[in-house]
Amino acid sequence: MDEQALLGLNPNADSDFRQRALAYFEQLKISPDAWQVCAEALAQKTYSDDHVKFFCFQVLEHQVKYKYSELSTAQQQLIRGTLLSWLQAQMLNPQPEKTFIRNKAAQVFALLFVTEYLTKWPKFFFDILSVVDLNPRGVDLYLRILMAIDSELVDRDVVHTSEEARRNTLIKDTMREQCIPNLVESWYQILHNYQYTNSEVLCQCLEVVGAYVSWIDLSLIANDRFINMLLGHMSVEVLREEACDCLFEIVNKGMDPVDKMKLVESLCQVLQTAGFFSIDQEEDLDFVARFSKLVNGMGQSLIVSWTKLIKNGAVKNAQEALEAIETKVPLMLQLLVHEDDDISSNIIGFCYDYLHILKQLSVLSDQQKANVEAIMLAVMKKLTYDEEYNFENEGEDEAMFVEYRKQLKLLLDRLAQVSPELVLASVRRVFSATLQNWQTTRFMEVEVAVRLLYMLAEALPVSHGAHFSGDVSKASALQDMMRTLVTSGVSSYQHTSVTLEFFETVVRYEKFFTVEPQHIPCVLMAFLDHRGLWHSSAKVRSRTAYLFSRFVKSLNKQMNPYIEDILNRIQDLLALSPPENGYQSLLSSDDQLFIYETAGALIVNSEYPAEHKQALMKDLLTPLMERFKVLLEKLMMAQDEERQVSLADSLNHAVGFASRTSKAFSNKQTVKQCGCSQVYLDCLQTFLPALSCPLQKDVLRSGVRTFLHRMIICLEEEVLPFIPSASEHMLKDCEAKDLQEFIPLINQITAKFKMQVSPFLQQMFMPLLHAIFEVLLRPAEDNDQSAALEKQMLRRSYFAFLQTVTGSGMSEVIANQGAENVERVLVTVIQGAVEYPDPTAQKTCFIILSKLVELWGGKDGPAGFADFVYKHIVPACFLAPLKQTFDLADAQTVLALSECAVTLKTIHLKRGPECVQYLQQEYLPSLQVAPEIIQEFCQALQQPDAKVFKNYLKVFFQRAKP
Repeated sequence: MDEQALLGLNPNADSDFRQRALAYFEQLKISPDAWQVCAEALAQKTYSDDHVKFFCFQVLEHQVKYKYSELSTAQQQLIRGTLLSWLQAQMLNPQPEKTFIRNKAAQVFALLFVTEYLTKWPKFFFDILSVVDLNPRGVDLYLRILMAIDSELVDRDVVHTSEEARRNTLIKDTMREQCIPNLVESWYQILHNYQYTNSEVLCQCLEVVGAYVSWIDLSLIANDRFINMLLGHMSVEVLREEACDCLFEIVNKGMDPVDKMKLVESLCQVLQTAGFFSIDQEEDLDFVARFSKLVNGMGQSLIVSWTKLIKNGAVKNAQEALEAIETKVPLMLQLLVHEDDDISSNIIGFCYDYLHILKQLSVLSDQQKANVEAIMLAVMKKLTYDEEYNFENEGEDEAMFVEYRKQLKLLLDRLAQVSPELVLASVRRVFSATLQNWQTTRFMEVEVAVRLLYMLAEALPVSHGAHFSGDVSKASALQDMMRTLVTSGVSSYQHTSVTLEFFETVVRYEKFFTVEPQHIPCVLMAFLDHRGLWHSSAKVRSRTAYLFSRFVKSLNKQMNPYIEDILNRIQDLLALSPPENGYQSLLSSDDQLFIYETAGALIVNSEYPAEHKQALMKDLLTPLMERFKVLLEKLMMAQDEERQVSLADSLNHAVGFASRTSKAFSNKQTVKQCGCSQVYLDCLQTFLPALSCPLQKDVLRSGVRTFLHRMIICLEEEVLPFIPSASEHMLKDCEAKDLQEFIPLINQITAKFKMQVSPFLQQMFMPLLHAIFEVLLRPAEDNDQSAALEKQMLRRSYFAFLQTVTGSGMSEVIANQGAENVERVLVTVIQGAVEYPDPTAQKTCFIILSKLVELWGGKDGPAGFADFVYKHIVPACFLAPLKQTFDLADAQTVLALSECAVTLKTIHLKRGPECVQYLQQEYLPSLQVAPEIIQEFCQALQQPDAKVFKNYLKVFFQRAKP
């Protein structure tokens, strides 16, 4: 072996050595006999370095996994012999190998097992067992091999081919017949012999039993001698977690519902007698978490049995199952309210399914009602934050609690399905008691009281948030709680969690304010002072900005009396934060977008006359425009790149803010009707000069382009005078990405204004095409994937543009470009249909071709077009599908073929018998198509039903391709 290269295997080696070691590994993998050197090194213990041993196993692993079938019988025998010799040597080693080496060796054994067990090595397990006997090191390796085999055969996370899945099923069937009883016996012996001497081996063995139980005969394990031994292990501190998991796997095994019920009941009886149900005396929380998982498994298994028995009509047995379930509920409740959230979380599945049973019963007993109430109390208690929760810097523990809260929410929703009255009454009781004394109550209790009110909206669902109409008792209870929430002063509570919960709840129940609008001013004030948008916490300010926008928009009819006051109060929040002097504004630019949207909505939805709306909109946008002009001048002068970037970002934000104010306009409230056209035209006038700025042009162009898209919708034809100069600037020295983003703008204008923009389109058609062709013809490196992808996307955009022009009835825009240019454009479409293996673009090209044939293909079409149809379009319809890259099994390609069929049908429609004659006598014979197939093709083409021809064309090309 290359000793120098092996030095690079050490994790502390420098990168050159490591590179060399990697290269050497690749070299050994390819070499036909290098694995033999590695096998020999392992068998003869040539190397003491752990990393080299691991490396040798990796080379063997590659050989067994990918090249085993290429080896001769003698070579395969050598690998088997090597592994068994290595295993034998482990019994005598003074020190065991490192864990990572043992695991890798076990993987290689497992790979060899799945390859050879069915054919050449049926005695695999007997050979292994005869080598390891009861030597603790041997047993350790034997158990690791069993786990590796289980993961090869059963692991759900490993994706297997159908061939491998079939093989694995066959292996498991053969193992069940030939060796599983012997393996189970070996596990029993290991558990028995090592129970006082080697807890590590015992834990491994329990893990193996738990893994194999899912696919072997359960009676081999679920019997007195095994279960008694496992229960014995439940009392041994170092073993009980693994024993618990093992029992969980046994309980989880699919089986007859009555048998499962008996198994669970006998287990429970023994566990209860042994004192395991007294969990309050247990201090080992990790064990209680595993035990909780076991109880959850037992509970859910009984529920599955009950469901099956009910379905089968076995009423007596089902009643027994239900009684068995009920007896586990006290333990379930104890675990659910446990102060440790992991323990509580592990039992939620059983709890949820139990409630599902109660939901199906027509009448609940007093005990069942008491259980529901106990679950409700547990949920309310467990929803509460603890003292340690870090609101300012949320880490992994906090994320886990948030997930746990989501599970509790599902429980609350399920409780509400079983007993909505109880849930409403419980929440109301806690809410009222807490809010009466909120000033002296701890934050977590206030937060959970408000949170419960918030959660009721989903637990007791109604359509369109109509919580305050319909069911009178429910509506009045919610109304009372909302009134208490907004009048109690709790919005002033000095904790971010309470503040945020207050605003979330107010917005969720916005319909309350249509019933009692007198409370709107005090809530608006909360949003607009130190409790909301001016809060000391950035997190609260940010969330409030969004919630404020939702609140105002949902109550726009009630906002009229407060509009001017709100606009005055938010004035400071609208300032475009200057990119200098490190000034930190209260809101981020993303948050400011919501404030601008709110301001726009207030103005547009107000009941003011148009001139007043115009004045307010002008007041809102003029400071933005002024600032924009100043910043643009500064950008033109800026030398330092960092400064350029921050100035360009500010300019972009200004454009974005102006754009966002226009979101409130609608078909009922257009820009024109609100008298605001001039303000937005002024904005356009202000923003467009940024397009000619040579610095940071990507950012600036992107912002202005988005604003133009928006203005085309809002200003309609008033925007048209600005389009030519904007387009001219955007076409200057542009890249593929610029063009790709510019073309949708032109498509939008073309599709919306059609003939109105015809003169403009005719003028800019060729400049746009030249810009596109120039970028597409730029040379790029062969292996430059991103450049190739950019060109592909640009090509698609180009064809989409031609499709928009032809589809909007503006083909004369192309026709008026002069014969030479028209031909050039048509040739690019033919190339797009045939030469580039991109079915999306090909489909578009065929749509363009059939549209042009429809428009120009008749007797009165442009001179020379009929020739073009026969010389280029007809051949394209055959050459494209005949290409190897045209994959008829791909859905996108089939759509392209469908458009190709439409093109041929359209040619036949426009040219009539002449087209059929051309196909019959000239074109198809030139492709060496047999006369009877030509006949068949022409008949299909002449069918009146286009679908018949589409289906025929697919079959035609499937036959034609080798």
